[in-house]
Amino acid sequence: MNSNKPLTGIRILSVEQFAAGPYGTMLLADLGAEVIKIENATTGGDPARYTGPYPLGVADSEYFQTWNLNKRSVSLDLKSADGRAAFEQLVRGADAVVNNLRGDLPAALRLDYAELSRIRPSIVCLHISAYGRDNVRTAWPGYDYLMQAESGLMDLTGEPDGPPSRFGAPSMIDHMAGATSMVGLLAALLAARASGRGCDVDVSLFDVALHQLGYAAIWYLNEGLKLSRQSHSSHFSVAPVQTLRTQDGWIYVMCMTEKFWMELLGALGRADLAADPRFCTVQARHAHREALTQVLQSVLSREPTRYWLTRFEGRLPVAPVLDVAAALESDFVRKTGMVSRVAHPAKADFRILSNPFKIDGERLDQRVCAPLGADNAELLGE
Repeated sequence: MNSNKPLTGIRILSVEQFAAGPYGTMLLADLGAEVIKIENATTGGDPARYTGPYPLGVADSEYFQTWNLNKRSVSLDLKSADGRAAFEQLVRGADAVVNNLRGDLPAALRLDYAELSRIRPSIVCLHISAYGRDNVRTAWPGYDYLMQAESGLMDLTGEPDGPPSRFGAPSMIDHMAGATSMVGLLAALLAARASGRGCDVDVSLFDVALHQLGYAAIWYLNEGLKLSRQSHSSHFSVAPVQTLRTQDGWIYVMCMTEKFWMELLGALGRADLAADPRFCTVQARHAHREALTQVLQSVLSREPTRYWLTRFEGRLPVAPVLDVAAALESDFVRKTGMVSRVAHPAKADFRILSNPFKIDGERLDQRVCAPLGADNAELLGE
């Protein structure tokens, strides 16, 4: 594990709960920033501490630790005079203050740059909210799945004859919003170090969700093309890029180029398909995708997934469609070190996902979040 972390020396105060803010600040904590999680002990702190079904002792859970590794915890009430005074003392030594509250609350709790710059002019204030702080939805609560629904992402997910579906992974928009927010925060911190002046940075879950439409949005805005759900989780314009059934499961094949198309035909022993007028060009394959799917599956269904993966290995982009258990227990994941173990007082063998960053080829060391208010004495004194 690598202890030489690039953000060592940066202090971030975070008024956060659940996923978007905590995921983003956890990335920075993993990279060496001192992230101090501000929680109100009188209300129990971050509700994620109590979210089941797997508690970890008192005021802690596996759900909570998912987004809060490597953080410190200070408990104080921002609405009380003593709590505010303690918070402002922390601001004097901080580089940034992060919150992921409802859009109208940062101003009410005086967490914006207009207020905190009086204490520290270089402070950067990051606000992660559902819909932003400057529109008619400022006071609206909002969560990940709502953003998937309204942005159009849910309508594009799933099979054509099924209902709209959310992403299978939990909290994908929260994660994207958290990561996007940290890019903005780090950029603002660089500017603040150069100029001595901080700023407000705003990121909303809705904006991030809409931004994930990518070329689907560009095609509609410029060409009026309304994309719809694709069978076999297919690409919108290139084929074959899709799931295909084998004898015992599914694989995903990505022939994004003509080279990979020809490699697929060679591996399947169907070089004759290259001359078939239905499949001889990218456009033709897309137009006749259903017919192509039937031909490919007639071959692939003769052998199990492992046979085809071995045959395709190194020749074209392909992957097995695994369930969560198989994905996490795979030999490749074990060898890459993406699952690791950390100490936890309530669980002798606590396994976590490693941070995806490597510094000088090494994974970053990790630890669990401190118990609620555990760092009060050191950081706040008496």
